[in-house]
Amino acid sequence: MTDIIDIHPLTREAFAPFGEVLEAAGTPDKIINQGKCGRFHDLAGLDFVGEDARAGVSLFLSEKRTLPYMLEMVERHPLGSQAFLPMSLEPFLVVVCPDEDGKPGRPLAFVTKPGQGINLFRGTWHGVLTPLSEPGLFAVVDRVGDGNNLEEVWFETPYRVAMPD
Repeated sequence: MTDIIDIHPLTREAFAPFGEVLEAAGTPDKIINQGKCGRFHDLAGLDFVGEDARAGVSLFLSEKRTLPYMLEMVERHPLGSQAFLPMSLEPFLVVVCPDEDGKPGRPLAFVTKPGQGINLFRGTWHGVLTPLSEPGLFAVVDRVGDGNNLEEVWFETPYRVAMPD
C-alpha cells in the first residue's frame, strides 16, 4: 500500500531544518536604483566543498508535474547547497526528507506561493524539481567543480504526494 504525504504551505519555520525560503517579504534591506528598487540582501547561504568548487548559475526547464505526484526517489548533494529560483510566479512542489543515519527519512512536502524560491542546505535529501505549471523555468545556483556531488535513493514503494483532504 502506498503511503500518502500531505502537502503543506512552504514557511520559513517549517523548512528551516532543510534550507532557506527565498522571498521578497517585509521591508527591503535597502532602497537602490534612484529609489525605484528594494533590495532584499543576501538571502541564501551558499555552501560549497572542494578546492575547485564555485557557484554556478544555470537555467533548468522542467516538465510540469500533476498532483497527486508519485515520489519514487530523492537525491542529495553532499558537496554543495542548491538554490531554486522560479522564473515565473507559479507555485512548485518541494519535497525534502530528514537524514536518518545517511538515509532519507519520511518525506515532507511543501508548495510554494508565488514569488518564493528555496535554497537547500548541503546534504539535504530532496525530490527532483517539480513545477506544477508551465513553463517550469528556474534559475538554479549550485556547486560547479570536481567530485561526486550526487547521491540518489529509490524507494521500494513510492509515496503518493497530495493536497490534504
